[in-house]
Amino acid sequence: MGVIQYALICGYLPFEDKNTSVLYKKIMSGEFSIPKFVSNEGRDLLLNILITDPVKRYSLGDIKKHIWYKQLEDTNNDKGLIVGRNPIPIDEKILIIMQKEYKSDPV
Repeated sequence: MGVIQYALICGYLPFEDKNTSVLYKKIMSGEFSIPKFVSNEGRDLLLNILITDPVKRYSLGDIKKHIWYKQLEDTNNDKGLIVGRNPIPIDEKILIIMQKEYKSDPV
């Protein structure tokens, strides 16, 4: 679940390497970085769901209680967005930050 959440927030996988044995070592050690454009709340969530120790790792219940997960709870948008039907809001400030981050540290 942590890898999927990381990909949703960051746009790429947390663990990548061309060498399979190096990739496995990164996964087992929990070696990953979080881009600068990720909010403090998103960073905190990722750090707690990608912990290698299953006892310390956030459970689904912990994730649902986290401030990042609950940030849209008050919007009364229980229907969500339907791609192709609903307009998807775009925050230009976030796009600018992401473009600057990508140019300085491409994946």
